[in-house]
Amino acid sequence: MAISGTELNFLRLNAALPPDWPGGYWLHWVVFVIIIMVFVLSSVMGFIYFERRGLGRFQVRLGPNRTGPFGLMQPIADAIKVLLKEDIVPAKGDKIVHWLAPVVAFVPVLLIFAVVPFGNGALLADLNIGILYIVAISSVTTVGIFMAGWASNNKYSLLGAMRNVAQVVSYEIPLLLSIVGVILITGSLSMNQIVQAQNIPFILLQPLGFLIFLLGALAEINRTPFDLLEAESEIVAGFHTEYSGMKFAMFYLVEYAEAVAFSAIIATLYLGGWKGPVLPSFVWFLIKVFGVFFFIFWIRSTIPRLRIDQVMAFAWKALLPLALVNLFITAIEITALSAISPWVIVLINLAVAVILIILWARFYKLGGGRVRV
Repeated sequence: MAISGTELNFLRLNAALPPDWPGGYWLHWVVFVIIIMVFVLSSVMGFIYFERRGLGRFQVRLGPNRTGPFGLMQPIADAIKVLLKEDIVPAKGDKIVHWLAPVVAFVPVLLIFAVVPFGNGALLADLNIGILYIVAISSVTTVGIFMAGWASNNKYSLLGAMRNVAQVVSYEIPLLLSIVGVILITGSLSMNQIVQAQNIPFILLQPLGFLIFLLGALAEINRTPFDLLEAESEIVAGFHTEYSGMKFAMFYLVEYAEAVAFSAIIATLYLGGWKGPVLPSFVWFLIKVFGVFFFIFWIRSTIPRLRIDQVMAFAWKALLPLALVNLFITAIEITALSAISPWVIVLINLAVAVILIILWARFYKLGGGRVRV
């Protein structure tokens, strides 16, 4: 059968890159480090602009529109402004830890992208424990946030940092259990192999797991409605209350870099990653990453912030039991229903997800009204 020129170009664009592309270990390492740095920094600036303009529309206002055409230069103007601000360190704070905290928080976010495939084989290191590496390295950011709260010698800062630790400990468990469902289906921990295994996007095969992972990720990266560690109505600005200038900018960068990272992880685990028709693989990857981030800031503009007791209860009373149920159902389907068509499994899992969400919403209440101490 003859292959048309269009199909040939598509196959060429989506062909797997050799492990040492563009030639040699060190050149491969240098090229992908540059790609990761450029991707993260440009995506952060894009996300900031995208979110601020989008929130403006959601809240019936314009958003930034003065600096550059359509306000496109606003993130750069904000970066210049914050670089020129004075760096203030609390007199009785731990100055060394205060200085190290933003670095400890930011570096792990960059390291996550070492195993995220931008295309077929287009990644720094295709580790056979890729997703396990991501889970381990992403938790280190919490150490940086706790260092910031402790070093500031400020009760509000320490309270915000402790809230972050509590959230990560609580939501890490259901998040990990939701990932196990994906691992059971693919039989691999490699991020690139997980994408290759998705003939059907796992958001359809694992709808409940996707929802649990999304909510757990929102809590881990402190996005609304789980942004209790910097709740300005309660604890001023939380862990970064005593930060200014470049150090504050680093924490601001961490927040959006984490959003980029988890958008990329969700796109890889559940949306088929770089897979897609017609367009080059890296274009599909970018479309899916920005699509996930759009949904994240849509949630921010729609849902109000929860109370800290509701956030903790939601993790232990709702997400954890649902994650366990999802894991058991996935295991049963793999062992007993492997001969059934995947599309039948899709229908079963969608029905199960809807039923479980309705049941949990009816029988498990997170509490409302005033809290009496």
